[in-house]
Amino acid sequence: MQTPTTRTQTIFRIILGAFMLLAGIGHLTFQRQEFQAQVPDWVPLGKDLVVVLSGIVEIMLGAAMIFWRQRRVTVGITLAVFYILVFPGNIAQYVNDTNAFGLDTEEKRFARLFFQPVLVAWALWSTGAWPTVTRFFRG
Repeated sequence: MQTPTTRTQTIFRIILGAFMLLAGIGHLTFQRQEFQAQVPDWVPLGKDLVVVLSGIVEIMLGAAMIFWRQRRVTVGITLAVFYILVFPGNIAQYVNDTNAFGLDTEEKRFARLFFQPVLVAWALWSTGAWPTVTRFFRG
């Protein structure tokens, strides 16, 4: 049984899902090169392949956030994990002074690092997954 969510949570879940759909489309089309700039050099796959695969995953997660209400807690946890897994790309962009997405100063790239935990919390809260995650970590 899933935890009920409020109308506000539902609205924010759909907004985040739409954001993920747009980001996924950007990975495959108009922002492809900028996303490639974020792939750390230590990733053992080609940068374009990583961008294409992550774009496909983002489209699937975005659609699931919007339409798969029956599994929203699972989708929220999955999206939160995805945000954690791609965080090294944000760190690499900061450490390597890579300009992309208008992040053309050290200060802007550093500030962006603090947005990733917001996305994790947003995914968990908007899907009603927060109680499940906190129960898991409490044991």
